[in-house]
Amino acid sequence: MIASLTHSFQSELLKSKRTVAFWLVVAGAFLTPAIVTIARLIRYKSLPGLYASPDFWTSHWRSSWESMALFLLPLGVILMISLLTQLEYRNNTWKQLHTLPLTFTTIFLSKLSFIIAMVISYFVLFNVGIFLSAIIPYLIVADVPYPQMNVPAGFFLQQNLYYFVDCLPIIALQYLLCLRFKNFLVPMGVGFLLWVGSLASLSWNYGYTVPYTYDMYTYLKSGVTTKAIIPDVNFHAIAIGYFITITLIAYVLYIKKEEKA
Repeated sequence: MIASLTHSFQSELLKSKRTVAFWLVVAGAFLTPAIVTIARLIRYKSLPGLYASPDFWTSHWRSSWESMALFLLPLGVILMISLLTQLEYRNNTWKQLHTLPLTFTTIFLSKLSFIIAMVISYFVLFNVGIFLSAIIPYLIVADVPYPQMNVPAGFFLQQNLYYFVDCLPIIALQYLLCLRFKNFLVPMGVGFLLWVGSLASLSWNYGYTVPYTYDMYTYLKSGVTTKAIIPDVNFHAIAIGYFITITLIAYVLYIKKEEKA
């Protein structure tokens, strides 16, 4: 089982190389850090005071995650999963895949594992971009001091874990939709509507019941002034519950589906 899963995972990696989904991960991860870097180089006169601030790294982290948590992460995951799953439909290879000596469980888990690995890569590259967007202005602009505050690695790791856990329901639901519908636009459209609905539900007392809101709540809970209602519940645990439940439903639907191509 493990050997089959490993080989199937490797095949997913080979199929995704040089695809739009692969470059989407790279471009999406570095987009916000690139914008932050350019904006700071344009406003270079304010950099000495900014870099001398005792809370430079936490402030830099918060500003970098604003667009990522609210827009780029949910939309990037929706688009990436749609593109990865569409590879089989576009090349008409589902039937070939199902003729291989692999169980449906192995196929299901290998694709899901690869999607999660791509999301983790997205996070890793984004964190690299955050660090570079802080260091590049320091290296280029004269008289900019190196941040006195030590990098709060523990805090950053914790926040990354929260954001990752919070996007798991998006991964599960988009994966379910992509396995059920051949048309690329259906999971994309549903995901986009759920994301818009999540933005609208932030001011609702029970907005945490919408599974696409959790990354937004994590960002807004980090000390940002907002009119949104931050729920007094453990929405990270709810996100895990949603992920497990939706994944099980997706698995059952995939196994029971009569026509898997």
